[in-house]
Amino acid sequence: MAKEKSREKRVVSLRTKTLTLVLLASIILSLVAVLISGITYGSTMYKHYKDLAEQLADTAAYQLSADDIVRYYNEVKKIGEFDEEKYESDKLYRTEYDKKAEALKDEKYNKMLNTLFIFADQSQKRIEIKYIYVQVLEGNNVTYIFDADHNDSYQLGTVQPVSKEILGRKNLENGIEAFINHTKDDGWLCSCMRPVKDANGKSVALVGVDIQVNKVVENVAIYLAILTGVTTVAVALIILIVLKRTNKSVVEPINMLSAATRSFVDDQSESQKDTSAISKLNIKTGDEIEVLSNSIKQMELDIIDYITNLTAITAEKERIGAELDVATHIQSSMLPSIFPAFSDKREFDIHASMVPAKEVGGDFYDFFMVDKHHLAIVMADVSGKGVPAALFMVIGKTLIKDHTSPDTDLGTVFTEVNNILCESNSEGLFITAFECVLDLVTGEFRYANAGHEVPIIARSGGIFEAFKIKPGFVLAGMEDIPYKSGVMTLEPGDKLFQYTDGVTEATNANKELYGMDRLEKALNKVIDESPENILAYVKEDIDAFVGDAPQFDDITMLCLNFKNYMNDEEAE
Repeated sequence: MAKEKSREKRVVSLRTKTLTLVLLASIILSLVAVLISGITYGSTMYKHYKDLAEQLADTAAYQLSADDIVRYYNEVKKIGEFDEEKYESDKLYRTEYDKKAEALKDEKYNKMLNTLFIFADQSQKRIEIKYIYVQVLEGNNVTYIFDADHNDSYQLGTVQPVSKEILGRKNLENGIEAFINHTKDDGWLCSCMRPVKDANGKSVALVGVDIQVNKVVENVAIYLAILTGVTTVAVALIILIVLKRTNKSVVEPINMLSAATRSFVDDQSESQKDTSAISKLNIKTGDEIEVLSNSIKQMELDIIDYITNLTAITAEKERIGAELDVATHIQSSMLPSIFPAFSDKREFDIHASMVPAKEVGGDFYDFFMVDKHHLAIVMADVSGKGVPAALFMVIGKTLIKDHTSPDTDLGTVFTEVNNILCESNSEGLFITAFECVLDLVTGEFRYANAGHEVPIIARSGGIFEAFKIKPGFVLAGMEDIPYKSGVMTLEPGDKLFQYTDGVTEATNANKELYGMDRLEKALNKVIDESPENILAYVKEDIDAFVGDAPQFDDITMLCLNFKNYMNDEEAE
């Protein structure tokens, strides 16, 4: 009960699963939509500013004289090496350097610088230009030639290290494409550099343009925030709509089906076909749920019919089982089952057993005294299994016993029994049989074989070996078949083992047969034991060989130990 409650607690409702699935799908789709839209919007805006920066840099580079830039660079180098630390800290050094640098600025220089200022100021109306400058690359440093900055421009000849953002780029002397980067002092900038080339196409300097894009980045962030908010609201609305629709079209009908099917367990009578909870279902969704509801209704009717039929069949099987149990007892009572048999006879010891594959079997054995000194033994196997074989066995056993007499040849016995069995054999059954009659006075052993397994005989002091005799035709197979008998002599100490094919054809899980070789080896291991112990050992050996494999055929065995001759006085 506790386990059932724990299982119920672990059940997750369909509504919860649907909410989880829709929520996850909506979140994923929203993230993808926001991401794609943000990337698209940001890329478009950034590309616009990159294109503007490159156009401005290309235009500025076109208006500058490469020869004059080279000239100013060479002249400023003659002043001496620029010391940035002294320039910032030593006022005298700064004054002297500015005086020398200003002396180099001629009319052309001022005109080009003024052009850059005008260019920057005019472009400022459309975009927020932070810097426009011209510098010459020398190793990991740059020397400023022009700096169009109204606030804090670099002096001609100022040397600065190459910025980290562009350091290490290949072919830097040919410029760099526009890129967006963030600096601590200036925030977000769109920067690019374009080469100033001489008449030979050689790059002599770089024109740099930095556009302030803080507002652009802010606008992208605002766009993403707005898009996220709108998407969140849309997702919430979608979830509410889907849940409402799912609850009405799926969850509620399924809960109705679940409740109805649970109630079916409490009422399975045929009289409730039209009043059960399932029969009252009226689900009209117009989809697979409605089809499922109709199928469950039909299933209920089928199950009720099946239970009704199963109840009748079960009752019939119980009746048949009881009758088969009675038949089993009747059949076992028809076979000699009291051992030791003939306790007053000291001349022999005999024991037999039968294990049917079904409730009743087709094998049978028999032994009886024909007169005071003749012992008859019968071992037979009816084709087929179950009740038909058992009934045919009763007929065959009775006929063989009734026709056996001291003066009648065993071949004649089988001939007469065969003709009688053929007269009323509508089922086409047949019997393999072996019968022998032992004269206890002389040891004469007469026998007849109708298609049965050969007996296994152990002579006194010898071992168990198959007694090779030619079997005749089976009984009930064909009318007017002549059967022949044979004769041999048994001596005190000899043993006879007879069996049906259920012994040698016992099969294990690997489809291997028990076989004659194993049977003879088992018999010879207990050759000195009593017939009862011999049969018990052989059965144990068969069981060990077969293992868990099912038994397909009846297992019937008989063992006779001829101990002494009967004297003439006892025979009279």
